[in-house]
Amino acid sequence: MFIGVCGSAYAGKETVADYLVKQFGFTRLTLDETPSNSDTSTPSSSTPLSASPPPSDPDSDSSPSPHHFTSALTLLDYVTTRWRSRFVTTHIPTTPILDLYSRRPFFLLLSVDAPLLTRYHRFLTSPHPHPHKTYRGLPTPPCPLETFTSFSDDDLFDSAHGQLPLMSRATVRILNTSSDVTALYATLDKLNLLNPDRLRPSWDAYFMSLASLAAQRSNCMKRRVGCVVVRDRRVISTGYNGTPRGLLNCGEGGCGRCNAGQGSGEGLATCLCLHAEENALLEAGRERLREGAVLYCDTCPCLTCSIKIVQVGISEVVYSQEYSMDSMTATVLREGGVRLRQFVPPENGLIRLEKPEEYN
Repeated sequence: MFIGVCGSAYAGKETVADYLVKQFGFTRLTLDETPSNSDTSTPSSSTPLSASPPPSDPDSDSSPSPHHFTSALTLLDYVTTRWRSRFVTTHIPTTPILDLYSRRPFFLLLSVDAPLLTRYHRFLTSPHPHPHKTYRGLPTPPCPLETFTSFSDDDLFDSAHGQLPLMSRATVRILNTSSDVTALYATLDKLNLLNPDRLRPSWDAYFMSLASLAAQRSNCMKRRVGCVVVRDRRVISTGYNGTPRGLLNCGEGGCGRCNAGQGSGEGLATCLCLHAEENALLEAGRERLREGAVLYCDTCPCLTCSIKIVQVGISEVVYSQEYSMDSMTATVLREGGVRLRQFVPPENGLIRLEKPEEYN
């Protein structure tokens, strides 16, 4: 596993890297970030691999820490031949280098951010620079807030080396608002960063992603829902909710009930929209479903759809988001011999720190 940590200055990315080293035995990798050395072009055979002696195996007791490289390619080659080990770097100076790392199936990008004033106070109170920090143009403390702000803006928005384009691509984005490192560590503990599903989606995550993608095609004014039916881990059909073929799309006024904004479960007898599950089942046909078919839906099926799911012989229903009829649906599916379970993926996106009472 290879984790890259990017983020704004003094947001805590070095602390996150230190956490991975201390808690899970990650090995730190550093990169000479000068333009001539951190490019992604293929080095010639005469180009030395590193400015220092070649790093030894990270599993060896004599391994130097950190490992230093003079090009992103040699760093990545080193990790690739040892991909079962754990590595972390905070040195991702440019988008092309991130592109290079992201091609590997064992790479995960995290970002760390914090409010400007929080970062400014950390900058002023830091006892000494972190040994792995390589900020360009870092002012000398103490300095006015305006000076630090100017530096921070350059660090984030510079067209060649700005951190913001990198941060926008992070799978996990941590908002580090606390001055207490315990809060940051408690949040990282709960994220389960080593979950293999973060690198390669499980079958559940894969098919649920397809269901969520199908939902983007929905034209229903009430709710976007997507569905995928699979058997033997092969997609049989997909579906999303909306008005039937030939009718005006719901989003264009085709369904009076949905456009009237009635509450969940109200006026269903006048609704013209087919549900995602219905569309997927109609597309598949009963002869293609047979025993062992699994229905993935990003929202728990309603009572009406659950009856049809039982009738066509679906063996299992996997859903992500809850719905107002979950209890009735569960009863029908259970009595019909259909297994029902909820899929909860690893937490991604913007992560706020745990509150003190949550980890004391």
